[in-house]
Parts: sequence; C-alpha cells; structure tokens
Amino acid sequence: MVVAMPKFLLTCCCAIALFAADAPRKIFPYSYAQEDLANGLRLITVPTDYPNIVALYIVVQAGSRNEVEPGHTGFAHLFEHLMFKGTETYPQARYDSILKQAGASSNAFTTDDFTCYHTTFSKEDLEKVLAMEADRFQHLKYNEAEFKTETLAVLGEYNKNSANPEAKLDEVIADTAFDRHTYKHTTMGFLKDIQDMPNQYDYSLRFFDRYYRPEYTTIVAVGDVKPKAVHDLVEKYWSAWKRGDYKAEIPAEPVQDKPRRNQVDWPAPTLPIVTISYKAPAYSEASRDTAALEAIAFLAFSPTSELYQKLVIREQKADRLSADSPHNVDPSLFTVTARVKNAADIDYVRDQILETIAGLREKPVDGARLDAVRNHLRYSFAQRMDNSDTIALILARYIALRRTPETIERLYTQLAQVTPEDIQKSAAMYLVDNGRTIVTVTGPGAGQ
Repeated sequence: MVVAMPKFLLTCCCAIALFAADAPRKIFPYSYAQEDLANGLRLITVPTDYPNIVALYIVVQAGSRNEVEPGHTGFAHLFEHLMFKGTETYPQARYDSILKQAGASSNAFTTDDFTCYHTTFSKEDLEKVLAMEADRFQHLKYNEAEFKTETLAVLGEYNKNSANPEAKLDEVIADTAFDRHTYKHTTMGFLKDIQDMPNQYDYSLRFFDRYYRPEYTTIVAVGDVKPKAVHDLVEKYWSAWKRGDYKAEIPAEPVQDKPRRNQVDWPAPTLPIVTISYKAPAYSEASRDTAALEAIAFLAFSPTSELYQKLVIREQKADRLSADSPHNVDPSLFTVTARVKNAADIDYVRDQILETIAGLREKPVDGARLDAVRNHLRYSFAQRMDNSDTIALILARYIALRRTPETIERLYTQLAQVTPEDIQKSAAMYLVDNGRTIVTVTGPGAGQ
C-alpha cells in the first residue's frame, strides 16, 4: 500500500512512496522510499552519497517491554543470540562463512522497546544478505541442547555485567521506580528468570512465533542502493512470510504517589553515584513534552550548563554529570546521573540537582539560552549522519517508535517551537517529587 505522506512518487506498480527532502529546514536530509508489503512488513530504503556500502538494519518491535508473562523476562535479549544459530538452508557455520567471505560485519542489540539486527556489506552482496536474513527470520531452527547452551551464555553475560556497579544501578532503578509495567526489568531480565531459562525451551518457540512476524518488523536499507531494486528483492524473499495475530497486553503503570529511594551497597571500592529519576511521558511527536524534556536534559545538565560548571569544573565535587531524556513507547524515566568524587559530598550533589530541577519548575529559562540549545541539538544530530551505517542506526531507533523517518521531522519541529514557558510547564508536570526515585551507589566505608 502507499503510505499517505507528503511528496510521494509512485514508481512503476510497486507502490513505493518516495519522499523528497527539499525543505530547507529538514533535519533528515535524505530522500527515502517507504512501503508496506501485503503481509505487514515495512521497507524503508535510503539512498546516500556514500559509495559501494550498504547498511541493512532490521528492526523488530519486541524488546523487554514485550515480556509480559511473569517468569519469562530476558527473552527478547535471548533471541538476539538465538537468531545467529542458523537454519536448515543456512546453518550457522555457512551463514558466518558467507558473511566473512563478503567482508561484511553483522551484529544485533536489544533495548526496552525493540531488537535490531544489522549488517554492513558491499552493495553487490545485497541479494545474498537479504536472502539469508529472510531465511533466518522465517525459518530459524535450534534444538533444545543449543537453546540451553545459549541460555547459559546469557547467564554468563549477566554475571559479567554484574561486575559493573552501573549495570547493577540500572537494574535497581528500574525495579524501584516501576511496580507493574514491564520497564521494571532491564533487557537482561530478572536474575531468577535467567537462571530458569534453560527450562523454557517451549516458551522460547512461542515467543519467536509471536513477535518474529512481518507486522512487527521493518527493514531499513541505507547506502548505495536503488529503491526499486531493493523492493524487488524484498518482495522475492520476504513476501511469503506469514502475518501473525498476537498483540501483547502491556500492563499500565499506576501513578506514583510519593518519592522513592533505594541504595546499592557495592562490595568493592567505587566512586559514589547518585541518580535522580522522574516518571516521564511516552515518546510523542504530537505534543511538546518529549522535545521539552530533551531540551531540559541539555539545558540543565550538559557540560555547558551552570550546574555542570559548578559541580564538575569549579567545585570539582563530581567528575560526571548528565541527564537522559527517554524516547520510549510507554512512559519511562527522565534520569539525572552524577558520579561523586568523595562520599561525603553525596548529599550536597544530590541537593544541588534537586535545587536545579526546582528552579526549572519555578520560572522560565532564558530564551537566548534555549535558542542556543535548540541549535546545538539540531546541529549535533545532523553532524552524526556522516556514513550510511550511522544513518541506519539513527533511523532504527526512531522507526522502532513510529515505523517512519517522518517522526524525526515531527519531533524536531516540536523542538523548534518549544518556548521557555513550555520548559517550565513540562518540568512542573513531570519533574515532581511524587514521581521521583533516587538511587545511589556507594562502596565500602562510604557511610563512615
């Protein structure tokens, strides 16, 4: 079908919508073709000026958010591993050999909201890569012994990550801040569930059958490509993939009614870390909330902010200060993180952050400063798009939210319209005490 969006061109009878990027203020400067196959699979093709190389990103809208049954967390991440086990046509050794001979690089990653498989290769290998990817998405095969081996590898990865206090911190923040929503667990999953994974072979087959379906999947091809040629290959190898009918019921998170606090007592020496998180809204391009919170993160906590200059540069109480404004499918967390040099300064640093946030609620920010931040965010976003692989990576994260690059334009349009009053309004609505969760990490002897 043709997606009804501005400036499209029908090419032959392929129902490819081609969008021109001729508006002078467009943040995403590339023309692209977007279409849906009859089975619900979406294809987005972005020709670039970078020769010979193609970046193929396949976005599956299944992350830890989709792990709705108790006792079965971590499966989205597990499939990041299992998807490399091979098929009857392309066993793992053959798959790896073909990619190696082509000089291609291939990997995957998992997030709260999606799993992404990516391969970068020479343009002459496009058909072979698309054929192999279609085969594993439709015909993945692994036996119970292979499944158990991979689950033990995931447990090993969890244990390795657990040697890092920041990984433990992320786990505790999520578990403390959320009660019912599946953002309560990280992409790795709860430890007890990972330990039981070897016994969940049958469930793994159900998980794959539910989510590895065309209606959950978007193929993004960026680089030295022609939309018609990519379309024809995707139609050839992917059109027989059957649409599913499963839709997860994601539990809604109750409204938080009071501040929360937790503490990670790290057994080995480490610099203290203070995190202050607030319940933030779901990603939205229809309102200014997402754009306003993104601006706040830079306004108040970037290296150019007054608080950073005070705590990190002048007073040297912290060696790191940053904020993360989420782009998540469901309401998530706006989190400020500070790494403190001396445990005696934890309360001081925390209170300085809280004072800064209170100031955002109480009065509008300086308009000239906001203009500078807006310009910086646009410029830094555009500057990152200096190769086809990075362009595909950027697109993948937005496509996981709305399945179209147009969401980037809509978001940055909202950002361009954010006013100081919008900043104050969003801070007063979301950065509030009842929605706050404070978690700290300290090493031995921190309280002495």
